[in-house]
Amino acid sequence: MATRILPAVGDPDAVRSLTSLLSQLPDAEPVAPVADSTQLVDTLARLAAESVDELPEVVIVHERIGPVPALELIREVALRFPAVGVILVTSDPGPGLFQAAMDYGARGLVALPLGYEELASRVQAVAQWSAGVRRHLGGAVDVFTGAGGTVVTVSGAKGGVGATLTAVQLALAAQASGRSTALLDMDLQTGDVASYLDVQFRRSVADLAAITDLSPRVLADAVFRHDSGLALLLAPGEGERGEEVTDRAARQIVAALRSRYEVVVIDCGAQLGGAGAAAVESADTALLVTTPDVVAVRGAKRAVRMWERLQIRKAQETTVVVNRHTRGTEIQPPLIQRITGTAIAATTVPANFKELQGAVDAGRVHELDGRSTVKQALWTLAGELGLAGVSDGGRKGHGRLRGDRGAAGFRRRKDGAG
Repeated sequence: MATRILPAVGDPDAVRSLTSLLSQLPDAEPVAPVADSTQLVDTLARLAAESVDELPEVVIVHERIGPVPALELIREVALRFPAVGVILVTSDPGPGLFQAAMDYGARGLVALPLGYEELASRVQAVAQWSAGVRRHLGGAVDVFTGAGGTVVTVSGAKGGVGATLTAVQLALAAQASGRSTALLDMDLQTGDVASYLDVQFRRSVADLAAITDLSPRVLADAVFRHDSGLALLLAPGEGERGEEVTDRAARQIVAALRSRYEVVVIDCGAQLGGAGAAAVESADTALLVTTPDVVAVRGAKRAVRMWERLQIRKAQETTVVVNRHTRGTEIQPPLIQRITGTAIAATTVPANFKELQGAVDAGRVHELDGRSTVKQALWTLAGELGLAGVSDGGRKGHGRLRGDRGAAGFRRRKDGAG
């Protein structure tokens, strides 16, 4: 049986050299090379959507691939497509990089300049490993090997506009529709998801920050299974521990959740840090919650402009949700859309805190009365976003790796270097 090999190489000279050698390998079936990380993930997702058997056995990643760094790309491929073996091509084949590549999920490393014997040996070994994995899985894969689950971030234009309530209800709606759903509290210093759902759990997202290999078992140890069925990954109880969650750790954690759940809802709060920037950057849908008042709308505009400056998210890729809406207010959704330059959700959430107060104070938001107009609106919003409805196995997700631009930009601004 021929071994399908997909090269991910951006440099034209390296492409010619690699494809020439691959064409000489016995029983090799080189696939047309891809030029960047986004194209690689999209190609694998498209093939996996047809069948896991359509995936190539071997992916070869060049060290200078972009925009996502090679090791981060290898981790993403290993998490989303566990039956694909990845080989890193590098000019620095030292023991340090070799260990790092293995930690990130690579199955082999080949030194530059390329040699036929070394390349043939590595490809053969990785192809055999991939074939063994596929026989072991036998088609019953416990992770989503296609595009992965859908990731939705919920941010607040300012504190107190209802971002956490929105995130919780969207997650509950998705879970109730039959989709496996994770709710991640990325409001690292002041997260309140645990309070809203009456949860006391000693593990948090900070416990995963320093772990380089997020296996399903490690992830399961940190996730709390709520009575509603939601998988909760909570913010640390000690706010200062939020600094342990770097942008790189956040990308790894989001990718791990995406590979395990059909829907991942992330509460990012109202303060932007590197971890939150990485989450918003990699999301399929980024929501920005505002209330229809001058201060909040100014905050929404400020947040959108900052996301654009840091290359986290374009305004037109952001959706504003209007909370506490009334027909009599002077500021209506069309005006907010013009001010922010964003898309705006067709569903608005009515102002009716009396319906919520008892459930919020008791920490039982998941038991909110189904007749509540606020709950009905938020669950309608979940349907509008494609999170609730007939389950499709989580294949609606079409998120792609956006690179390190936004989070790196945040770090540069924070450090005063840009």
